[in-house]
Order: sequence, then structure tokens, then C-alpha cells
Amino acid sequence: MTTPFPFTAVVGQDDLRLALLLNAVSPAVGGVLVRGEKGTAKSTAVRALSALLPEVPVVPGCRFSCDPASPDPGCPDGPHEAGGGAERPARMVELPVGASEDRLVGALDIERALSEGVKAFEPGLLADAHRGILYVDEVNLLHDHLVDLLLDAAAMGASYVEREGVSVRHAARFLLVGTMNPEEGELRPQLLDRFGLTVEVAASREPDQRVEVVRRRLAYDDDPAAFAARWAEEEVAVRARIVAARELLPSVRLGDGALRQIAATCAAFEVDGMRADIVMARTATALAAWAGRTDVLAEDVRQAALLALPHRRRRNPFDAPGLDEDKLDETLEEFGGSDDDDPDPDSGPDGPGGGGGQPEPDDAPQGDGDTAARPEAGESGQPQPSGAGEQSPAPASEPFRTKVLSVPGIGEGAAGRRSRARTEHGRTTGARRPRGALTKLHLAATVQAAAPHQRARGRSGPGLVVRRDDLRQATREGREGNLVLFVVDASGSMAARQRMSAVKGAVLSLLLDAYQRRDKVGLVTFRGTAADVALPPTSSVDAAAARLETLPTGGRTPLAAGLLRAHDVLRVERLRDPARRPLVVLVTDGRATGGPEPVALAGRAARLFAADGVASVVVDCESGPVRLGLAGQLAGELGGTAVTLDELRADSIAGLVKDVQRRAA
Repeated sequence: MTTPFPFTAVVGQDDLRLALLLNAVSPAVGGVLVRGEKGTAKSTAVRALSALLPEVPVVPGCRFSCDPASPDPGCPDGPHEAGGGAERPARMVELPVGASEDRLVGALDIERALSEGVKAFEPGLLADAHRGILYVDEVNLLHDHLVDLLLDAAAMGASYVEREGVSVRHAARFLLVGTMNPEEGELRPQLLDRFGLTVEVAASREPDQRVEVVRRRLAYDDDPAAFAARWAEEEVAVRARIVAARELLPSVRLGDGALRQIAATCAAFEVDGMRADIVMARTATALAAWAGRTDVLAEDVRQAALLALPHRRRRNPFDAPGLDEDKLDETLEEFGGSDDDDPDPDSGPDGPGGGGGQPEPDDAPQGDGDTAARPEAGESGQPQPSGAGEQSPAPASEPFRTKVLSVPGIGEGAAGRRSRARTEHGRTTGARRPRGALTKLHLAATVQAAAPHQRARGRSGPGLVVRRDDLRQATREGREGNLVLFVVDASGSMAARQRMSAVKGAVLSLLLDAYQRRDKVGLVTFRGTAADVALPPTSSVDAAAARLETLPTGGRTPLAAGLLRAHDVLRVERLRDPARRPLVVLVTDGRATGGPEPVALAGRAARLFAADGVASVVVDCESGPVRLGLAGQLAGELGGTAVTLDELRADSIAGLVKDVQRRAA
């Protein structure tokens, strides 16, 4: 068995360690979402936490980890008698991003259920994680149907598996911990709110601390067991402190003054619902217990707000999480409770924060890296070609709700909400023989296949004699996510400030639509003499919005170069993800200048997309009383369709939703 990296050996990352320890003290806090750049010990710290958790008493032989003191009356392995049990280490169960539904919730043997009338159930990861930790690395890349199952289990504390009227239920209460890199896409709001706390992590910019990180990692890689032994004493101390804090937790008093501060803070920052108030109250109580106190102080409320509120203030995927600390301090001072006056900041073993309970003198100062390590939008943007008459970036106008643009036909790509596709979820459209394990039974088709053979099989009772060959898998149709590749004209003909502001607003609106429909997005821009891939295909629509914000304009219009660069991007992406169908959104007025025969060259480049069968739409940005109709002609070359900026709005007079469709040859 691999020796895990010791939790107490993690250098720095005070907020991350504290958030994890608070959940160890009080699992009711609701879990942790760890956001940050790659290589910042996110996964290392989470995996190390399980070694610090106290052992769990379980009913011997129960696959669902029932508590012997109060066993689950509906346990599939029950009923259990209350009484003595055995203890085992707390589990940390990892949920792979590509896991199947059956792997998560468990699998019911439909064949045995139909033919033998028994509930043969194989528990899934939710059963394994009961009373432990469920860890999801890259949680923002988790498929929608798995997210839905997690939401249900987290809300109800139980998992339900139902297959054609046969159902199994078992308890599933777990500490949900997720890690993610925001550059790869954001988390959907419903799941984001299920995490009690969130932490932003970044690599330290202090050379001494970085040296210590490397030194410890190399020592661990050389001899994991010896390295763990060096930190065994610190691990035992933190484990004992967790146990002591758990015992103290029921005695912690949350006074009216602290409650008023919590309520006032949540109201001041306009968070949705009441979950934030409850999480802050539980977090502040856990902070006091961790510090060895029985009273919640104002400092506990402040720290709880910094951990529980930032991710609940996002109103759209382009908002950066964060909290105005000056406003927080003003609110706490205004609503300070009389029962929290004159707090002693040094009370408890390590003060109110506890510093993660770790004896490291080399921790970097608080607030050192979270903002410094995340590149601003302009830093990571691609260099733009120079061109005559370059203007400073224009701000985007207000986004709006757009019409649905979808790829024609039926695909088989990743689950999403844009185009029709054959999926594991959705409405049933037919039946087929199962390939491999049966997952979605088509009951009517199964009965129809078995019915003609009942006499030959010697049926004598009321039951139906069903064999493996009779089983039919339901075929279902749902929606898939697509690759939406934006190709944006940033040339001089688009450079009028009001016009470019409207164009950016339209692209921002389409990006918001892509986020809601679970698409990947990419951004190609062209101006001057060349085209650039401003953003390779990614799930991070907010990264695309950041590139768009800093997009300058000016110069000639190398339309052909933009189309050819987009064609190259699609060719490479087709090799990486062949099942995901692309949708090209070309934002231009249709003009082509620069070089010999620019219009003819652009036409030839456009016909490449038509030959490959790539769905496309041209957003016509031409304005003024006299229109040349060049964008419409270009759409014909692409084999797609054209819409104006006004027609792109869902509430425009233009009428019904317009699907992208190929023009008849």
C-alpha cells in the first residue's frame, strides 16, 4: 500500500489546511471546494486528510458502513441489531471524472430481478463513501448526470437506485471534497452551492518556501515510509486535536451577537438562500472548537465568511469569486454583538484560525499568493499582429439571451444541452440488443421478445420466463455539448467603438449560452495580416471572455487567414475528441482585404468547411442604411446561415429559434 504524503508536511496553504480540518471537526460544515492552478498540492492535501480522521465504528460485514449504535433500518444488508461493532479507518473514495452512473450509485442486476425475482445489488462509490470522504478531482469536468446524482445524494443523505420499478435505497452521508483548475471551466451553480467552503490556492512566490516544498517532495519520493515517520509525531498531535475538538463541539455556544453578525454579513453580500447563513454558523462553531474555546468570537465569524461566502456571490460564470474584506469588516463592526465584546485573539492552542495545527516556521504570509499566482486576462492573451490604426480595446455591451444555435443531425458526443444526440439519458426512442452489460432496460420490448417463446420454455405459472437473449436495451435521445469555435473579425472595418462594443456583447452572450449548454469553446481572431488562436478549445468560458475583453482592433481584414486558422484548430481537435461535433460562429461584416484576390481566397477557405460538413453560422455585423450583403454570401460559401446582431437576440422580432443548417447544394 502506498504511503500517503503527511498532511502536516504540506508547506503553506494555510486556508486549504484549515478548511479541511474544520470539516474533519464538523462534517456538517458541508465539504470543501479547492480552486487553484495546477501543482499547488490540492490533491496531496486532500488525500492526506483521511489519515488524520478518527476510526469509524461499523457493523461487521455490512457493505454500507452502518453505525452499530444506530443502524440504518433500510439498509440492503440489514436489518442490523444495535450493539457492538468493529472499527475501521475512515475511507477516502475517489470519484473518477469518467465514471459511469452504475459505478457511482451501484448496479442492480436486472436479469436476475426479472427472471428470479431477487434484488442482486452491487454497491457503488456512494456506498463506499458513506461516513467518509468522497473526493472528486477536476470536479468541474464531471458529467451532468453524475452531478445530478451527487446533488440528490448530498441533499437527501441517501442514494436511490431504480430500474423499471425495482428500487434499492441506502444511506449516503459523506464529506464532499472537490478540486478544480478554473482555467478548465467553472462549476455549475447548483453543485457549487453544495460545497460548504471554498478555498483559492496558488503557488507561493517566496523563494524560501518554494525551496522547502521541493526539498520535502524529493525526500518523500526517495523514501515515503521514512519521510512519513519523520512527521508521525505531528500527525498524532493533529489527530488528537481533531478528536478533542469533536468532543468540545457540542459545548460551543453560538451567541445572539454572533448570529446577528452572520445574518447581517450574508444579507450585506446578497447571497442567495439561507444555506450560506447555516454554513457560516457551523463553520464559526467549528473554528471555536478547533481553537479550544466554547464561545464563538467575531474573529470566527470573519474567518467563516472568508471561507463560506466567496463562491456564493457569483452571479454569472464571468464573475471572479471573492469578498470585499473592507465591507466585511464594516458589517461585522456595525452588527457586533455584546456577548462577543473584548475577545482575546490569543485564546486557544493556536488562536482562532489555528494555522492548520502545523508547526511550520516557514509558512508564507497570508494573502501572499492567491492573487499574484492567477494570471490576469491580459497576461495570458496571445500576441496580436500589428496593424495600421490599432485602437484600444472597446468594452463589451450588456449580454443578452441568445437564440439557440444547434448542430443538425444526431451526434454521440459528451452530454450537454445544445444539439440532439444519442445518450444514456433522455427520452426513449427505441430498443436494441444490449452490447455488454444491460443498463437501461426497455421493458415493453423485452416482454415482446420473450412472449412468443413461453410455451416452448415450459411456462406453467403466472410469471414470464425471461432469458438473456430476450433483454432489450433502451435507446435514448438527449442533448450533447458541442465545440463552439468563435472566429472574430477584429480588423479596422469593425473598429468603430460603438460597433465593436455591440459585437463583443453579442459574443459574450453566446459565451454565456455556451456555458449553460456545457460546450467547449475556442476563440480565433484575425486582423492586420494574420490570424491568432486567442484561446485553444477549452471548457473555461470565462477564459474566453477575458481574452475577448482585451481584444484590440485595427488594420486590414485577412478573412481567409482567419478561416484557415479555424480549420486547423478543428482538425487538431477532431483528433483529440472525435465524438464532439463543432459549431463555427463567424463574427464579421464579410469584408476581406489585404493580399491578392482576398475575396476569392476567403471563398475557397470557406468551402473547406462546407466540404467537411462543419455546421456554421455567420453573425452579420454590417451596419448602416446601405448593406452589401457580404456576410450572407460568405454564409452560402460555408454551407451555413447568417443572422444579424438583432436577429441573434431570443426576444427579437425576427421570430422563432433558428437552428444552424446546411444550405442545400
